[in-house]
Amino acid sequence: MRRNDGSETAHGRWFRTSSPVLIGRNGHLTALREVAVRRPAVVLLEGEAGVGKSRLVSELLAGDLGAALPLVGYCQQVGEPFSYGALLEALRGVGPRLARQRELNPVIGALAPLLPEIAADLPAPLPPMGDPRAERHRLFRAVRELLGALGPVLLVVEDLHWADDGTRQLLRFLAGGPPANLSMVLTYRREDLPGGSPLGAEFRSAAGGLVAVVEIEPLDVDGVRGLTEAILGVEGVSTQFAARLHERTAGIPFVVEETLRALRDPAGAVHAGSARAERLLDAVKVPVLLRDAMADRLATLPAATVHLVEAAAVLGTPAPAELLAEVAGVPADQVSAALAYGVNGHVLHEVDGLTYGFRHMLARQAVYDTISAPERAALHGRAVDALEHVEPKPLVQLAGHSERAGRTADWLTYGEEAADRAIDSGDAATATTLLQRLLAVPVLPGDGVDRLAIKLGRIANTGLDQRDPAETLERLLVDPRLATSVRGEVRLYRALLLVRQIGRIREGRAELERAIDEFAGSPDLVARAAAVLSMPYLGTVSPAELGRWRERAEAQGVTATGELRISLLANTLGSRLHRGYLAGLDEVPVRADTLGGQQHLARLRCNVADACVWLGHLGLGGRLLHDGLRLAAECGAAFVTSTGRATEARLDWITGRWDGLAERANGLIEEYRDVTAMTGELELVLGWLAATRGDWEVAGGHFGRTGGHDPDDAIVPVAISGIAGMASLLLERQETARAAAEVDRGLTAVRKTDGWPWTGLLVPVAVAAYAATGRIAEAERLVDEAAGGVADRDAPAVLAALAQCRGALAEARGDPAEAIEHFREAVSRYEAMPAPYFAAIAREREATVLAPSDPEKAVELLEDLVETFDGLGASKDGVRCRHTLHTLGSAKPARRGRQGYGNDLSPREVEIARMVAAGLTNREIAEKLVLSLRTVDRHVARLFRKLGINSRAQLRVGRPG
Repeated sequence: MRRNDGSETAHGRWFRTSSPVLIGRNGHLTALREVAVRRPAVVLLEGEAGVGKSRLVSELLAGDLGAALPLVGYCQQVGEPFSYGALLEALRGVGPRLARQRELNPVIGALAPLLPEIAADLPAPLPPMGDPRAERHRLFRAVRELLGALGPVLLVVEDLHWADDGTRQLLRFLAGGPPANLSMVLTYRREDLPGGSPLGAEFRSAAGGLVAVVEIEPLDVDGVRGLTEAILGVEGVSTQFAARLHERTAGIPFVVEETLRALRDPAGAVHAGSARAERLLDAVKVPVLLRDAMADRLATLPAATVHLVEAAAVLGTPAPAELLAEVAGVPADQVSAALAYGVNGHVLHEVDGLTYGFRHMLARQAVYDTISAPERAALHGRAVDALEHVEPKPLVQLAGHSERAGRTADWLTYGEEAADRAIDSGDAATATTLLQRLLAVPVLPGDGVDRLAIKLGRIANTGLDQRDPAETLERLLVDPRLATSVRGEVRLYRALLLVRQIGRIREGRAELERAIDEFAGSPDLVARAAAVLSMPYLGTVSPAELGRWRERAEAQGVTATGELRISLLANTLGSRLHRGYLAGLDEVPVRADTLGGQQHLARLRCNVADACVWLGHLGLGGRLLHDGLRLAAECGAAFVTSTGRATEARLDWITGRWDGLAERANGLIEEYRDVTAMTGELELVLGWLAATRGDWEVAGGHFGRTGGHDPDDAIVPVAISGIAGMASLLLERQETARAAAEVDRGLTAVRKTDGWPWTGLLVPVAVAAYAATGRIAEAERLVDEAAGGVADRDAPAVLAALAQCRGALAEARGDPAEAIEHFREAVSRYEAMPAPYFAAIAREREATVLAPSDPEKAVELLEDLVETFDGLGASKDGVRCRHTLHTLGSAKPARRGRQGYGNDLSPREVEIARMVAAGLTNREIAEKLVLSLRTVDRHVARLFRKLGINSRAQLRVGRPG
């Protein structure tokens, strides 16, 4: 049911069916307004059906037209057109303005019989002339004189393609010799114009008059997304959904609106990832208005053309004329003419040269729906016969047509061949879709079920479409056709999909253990399952249990070769590094000989890179990640790519490469929305970025989606880091007790898993929370416990964090000298990683402690930190440093030179200039002055600028002061 505000209800909820704002047409509207206010002028507004011409006109009329009188008429699609109907309709309401006119040209009286509504305001009717052509010319003059008497006028005539000949001639007469006060806007579809010209080939513009053509194109993908958001009143429509909707509608706003109206729960669907968006939109029926419009067009075409159009609808993809004719059964001598009718009637469109298809998918579906079921099956059968002779064989098309033709044997054969080809090329999405459809065939024999189920499990784990493959594999586990000997392997593949989902990791681990019990005489599969169960970050599992699984996996890995060896190593070596033991990197193979081996090798490198980044070995992690992502792209390992890109985002956050990071992370969340193990890591990055801006509410929302609410069923390092983020927000809000309780939860997970190498973010926040609640002794015990937890491990990030914690504890004990020493150690360790934001935080603590005894140096450090934080985009931290500077009596630093010194060197710059002149490097100066290398670099650059020199040699020639 529709309401009068442009909305309707679906399943009990109201939603808008048209956009409340103009989307993607502001440039057109601006051009239209500029031309429409110039008089005389003619604007020809051109665009295909549904592209938004009428909406643009309505926006024009709703705006400021100045003194212009808007007159609007509509040409109607009727069997017997009423001559001049659109113009007469537009003129019926001009009586009030005419009443103010003192004298009117008597010729206007010719309109009195045609406009009874305003006849009283018109001159007396004129007597007949007896010559139809003369009377028509007098009528045209009357319309022109009437329009000229009304003052400034904007005349709009919609749908000129449906105009009768009289209306078209009258408009041509007005445009060729318009009154000086008249602007006209004429809308039309070029494809439906008789003769292809809106005003006829005879039209000539008036001397001095302006004629402009404004052509409206369909929306691009961004425009479709904006239109969807505006119609539904939602934000964050996924790129994948917008792309699929654009593909389905060709960006035509009317078709977009109709599709959203037909979509169940559109507001919920628009956040779907690529695979789900495709399923949802494929399930949408053709809107009634679009179906009827296509039926009307087909009714005007010759039979041979209809047969070609139906063949194109069945083939589904653009096809050459010869193939269309073969499927349609149209004789060769009729093809050219029949095709011309289809193209000229704008039912078929030429695509990529000499192939023909539909404007958009819904148009194709509208035609397909008009074909009876028996005829559809016959056409699909003829498509199979025709495509079997094409080389290379279009296996996916052959499989689809065989299925729809009811040729089950061909469908099973071509379907599996197409899936195998997709697997060989790394196209997991196509292979997964085909295999699921094949497995749904009731007559598929048991050996086929076994074979296809294993193929589905293997390929699904290289792709990103998680939900449906897992559900299909779950159904197969209770399918009596599935052999007992392969049941365990199918369960293994389902479990591997489950552990990618926050909230289903526990279930996935249980399935892995159950699968091991079903592996009769399959030690390789036991090793694979055990290797996954040994991974320390999949839920909070005790080290003892992990150790048992690790021993079981490594025992088999000793003799493993080929793909199996690389697959096991990807898990076991990654797990070893996550526990903080860096040995074993020499075991990473340089290359693999098979596609599967390459995919596992890409996973191995990305897994190892992920562990290195968590530990703080950022340079090593970055190099391995680069290689892993390159290899994953080359071999089509989409899931590995997703894990690597999530690690890359976290690496960029730690190393201070924040430009565009938030946008990139949000884009990845859209892309990998259905793989929450990946999105949780990206939410962590976005949470910390928002926190550095002081956007607490946004940060809290991101941290809440990291899995921190239940670390037992999440990716543990991500979850405990999310807990650290949430606790830091609570500290900012002075909710110290809640912050301490939050870190207690995180530390429980750490202690369960012995996950101390992951606590680089949690331990500093925990110490701060404990100190704020008076639990100093507990904070000190925590630092000792964490230090013991990484004593025999290689975890630079935790060692840097512990130095910062010791500084905070020394500060709390009132020992500034020790605190400064620890903070400087933290800065040094963070800079070595490098982690510039964390180094700056530690440097700020140093400056704060230093302020009472050496305010000048504290100010200098803080001024540098303001630049550092501003450069990163950490606005909240920059504001805090500025506030501290003000409390120390220093104003905000200038961006060039030191405040208070102008172009003169500050004392610190003089000191550094002497050291540069003495031949010391920037690193040596930093060590001597206990400054960061980055700070010294900035000092040297400033003094070079102030002294007007370009090299260190120039400084040595004339030493300062």
